[in-house]
Amino acid sequence: MKLTVPQRDALEALLKAQGELGPLLAGTLDAIALGRWDDLPDAELDWERVRALAEAQGIGEADVVWDLAAGLAAPAKSSAHGGKAASKRARPRRSGRQ
Repeated sequence: MKLTVPQRDALEALLKAQGELGPLLAGTLDAIALGRWDDLPDAELDWERVRALAEAQGIGEADVVWDLAAGLAAPAKSSAHGGKAASKRARPRRSGRQ
């Protein structure tokens, strides 16, 4: 979650006002402090490419984004080993998904 500097300062002040912090809130306070040094530009995604890859593989756009984020290479345009069905079988299963 991206916070503005005033939002981050307000959240930090609110946590410090709690007094004694448990491990979860102390970790949150640490993350807020580290977040000051970790401002990254907003990510950009080529949605036309995502749509095309999803359609080519017969999967949803969310699955394509997941695969791209995991560093999986986009499949070749044509496959000599069965097209869509082969690419579906080759995809790794994510934990928690039946």
